[in-house]
Amino acid sequence: MSLSDQDFLRYSRQILLEECGIEEQQKLAKSRVLVVGCGGLGSPVAQYLASAGVGKLYLADFDKVDLTNYNAKHCSA
Repeated sequence: MSLSDQDFLRYSRQILLEECGIEEQQKLAKSRVLVVGCGGLGSPVAQYLASAGVGKLYLADFDKVDLTNYNAKHCSA
Protein backbone atom coordinates (compact mmCIF):
# COMPACT_ATOMS: atom_id res chain seq x y z
CA MET A 1 0.00 0.00 0.00
CA SER A 2 1.49 3.30 -1.03
CA LEU A 3 0.61 6.68 0.39
CA SER A 4 -1.30 9.10 -1.80
CA ASP A 5 0.09 12.58 -2.35
CA GLN A 6 -2.54 13.92 0.05
CA ASP A 7 -1.59 11.38 2.74
CA PHE A 8 2.10 12.09 2.23
CA LEU A 9 1.45 15.79 2.74
CA ARG A 10 -0.79 15.14 5.78
CA TYR A 11 1.78 12.92 7.53
CA SER A 12 4.95 14.58 6.22
CA ARG A 13 6.12 15.74 9.65
CA GLN A 14 5.78 12.23 11.08
CA ILE A 15 7.55 10.75 8.07
CA LEU A 16 10.51 13.09 8.62
CA LEU A 17 11.09 11.71 12.13
CA GLU A 18 13.96 9.24 12.32
CA GLU A 19 11.79 6.69 14.17
CA CYS A 20 8.97 6.83 11.62
CA GLY A 21 9.44 7.08 7.88
CA ILE A 22 7.30 6.07 4.94
CA GLU A 23 7.29 2.33 5.71
CA GLU A 24 6.09 2.89 9.25
CA GLN A 25 3.39 5.30 8.07
CA GLN A 26 2.21 2.67 5.60
CA LYS A 27 2.06 0.12 8.44
CA LEU A 28 -0.08 2.55 10.44
CA ALA A 29 -2.40 3.02 7.46
CA LYS A 30 -2.90 -0.76 7.26
CA SER A 31 -3.39 -1.22 11.00
CA ARG A 32 -6.62 -1.75 12.93
CA VAL A 33 -7.13 -0.63 16.53
CA LEU A 34 -9.94 -1.28 19.00
CA VAL A 35 -10.45 1.38 21.66
CA VAL A 36 -12.59 0.09 24.52
CA GLY A 37 -14.22 2.97 26.35
CA CYS A 38 -14.77 6.41 24.85
CA GLY A 39 -14.65 8.43 28.04
CA GLY A 40 -12.07 10.81 29.39
CA LEU A 41 -9.12 8.69 28.22
CA GLY A 42 -10.53 6.72 25.28
CA SER A 43 -11.82 9.75 23.35
CA PRO A 44 -8.50 11.60 23.09
CA VAL A 45 -6.69 8.31 22.42
CA ALA A 46 -9.02 7.69 19.47
CA GLN A 47 -8.45 11.22 18.19
CA TYR A 48 -4.67 10.86 18.41
CA LEU A 49 -4.72 7.47 16.69
CA ALA A 50 -6.85 8.89 13.87
CA SER A 51 -4.53 11.89 13.55
CA ALA A 52 -1.51 9.60 13.44
CA GLY A 53 -2.98 7.77 10.44
CA VAL A 54 -4.29 4.49 11.85
CA GLY A 55 -6.25 2.85 9.03
CA LYS A 56 -9.30 1.56 10.91
CA LEU A 57 -10.53 2.51 14.35
CA TYR A 58 -13.14 0.52 16.19
CA LEU A 59 -14.68 2.26 19.20
CA ALA A 60 -16.64 0.36 21.84
CA ASP A 61 -18.44 2.01 24.72
CA PHE A 62 -21.64 0.71 26.22
CA ASP A 63 -22.07 3.57 28.66
CA LYS A 64 -25.02 5.88 28.18
CA VAL A 65 -24.40 9.60 27.87
CA ASP A 66 -26.15 11.64 30.56
CA LEU A 67 -25.51 14.77 32.58
CA THR A 68 -23.26 12.98 35.08
CA ASN A 69 -20.71 11.82 32.48
CA TYR A 70 -21.23 14.22 29.56
CA ASN A 71 -17.94 16.04 30.21
CA ALA A 72 -16.01 12.79 29.70
CA LYS A 73 -17.68 11.87 26.39
CA HIS A 74 -15.71 13.94 23.89
CA CYS A 75 -16.94 11.97 20.88
CA SER A 76 -20.60 12.23 21.80
CA ALA A 77 -21.14 15.87 20.86
